[in-house]
Amino acid sequence: MTEESIGGTPMGPWPDMGADRAGGANAPGDSVRSRPNGIEPTTSAPARVVVADDQTVVREGIVMLLGLLPGIEVVGTAKDGAEAVALVAELAPDVVLMDLRMPRCDGVEATRRIREAHPGTQVVVLTTYADDASLFPALRAGARGYLTKDADGDEIARAVRDVIEGRAWLTPMVQRRLLEQLTAGQASAAPRLPDGLTSREGEVLALIADGLTNGEIARRLHISNATVKTHINNLFAKADLHDRAQAVRYAYREGLAQPPGSSIT
Repeated sequence: MTEESIGGTPMGPWPDMGADRAGGANAPGDSVRSRPNGIEPTTSAPARVVVADDQTVVREGIVMLLGLLPGIEVVGTAKDGAEAVALVAELAPDVVLMDLRMPRCDGVEATRRIREAHPGTQVVVLTTYADDASLFPALRAGARGYLTKDADGDEIARAVRDVIEGRAWLTPMVQRRLLEQLTAGQASAAPRLPDGLTSREGEVLALIADGLTNGEIARRLHISNATVKTHINNLFAKADLHDRAQAVRYAYREGLAQPPGSSIT
């Protein structure tokens, strides 16, 4: 197994969570000093980047920041995951800077679609959230970088360059969470759901079993009603379900939800 270079720091092998493996760490002399703003001072073409964020002010601020950095060219912006997927198909950028909580199609689902259909485009998550519920699904979907929105321009630029060159870029906090999961033997323990359900479909099913409406599920998961309906249609097809009552019984039988009044041991 090869070593994964995370944020320029070599790390031991860690489980494959949907992202491509890549080896090799930065050489000891490879420092930010020799790479202003993380970009090699060469005449090579700039890194072509799409920015996806549903908040206009944040999106425009990121674009403005990237415009000040050498070696990066913003070729498009998207206000949700669906637009990001469409832009990647149209523009074939090197990297997408991806927010996670967006309408219509969230960042995890958009990352999964991009990495499956356009493996030449890398995804770096740029989000407010650094909790496990956001981190691990994004990595499993194929994100090669994970930054929080307090990152400065230098960090973003180095993350963009590193993922293009086949390395992963994760903040120290994210590295720590991965190490903790490895130590606990849980980094590859994403539960295998029945009938090929995705983790998001499992979440939706559990919320159906809890009695939530489509609108309530959308608000709980920070996705659109249309996305909820898509997940429901997909899970119904995979599990051969025909109505919500069947879905509830299925969730109870498969242990994806607890019947009312049952004790959890």
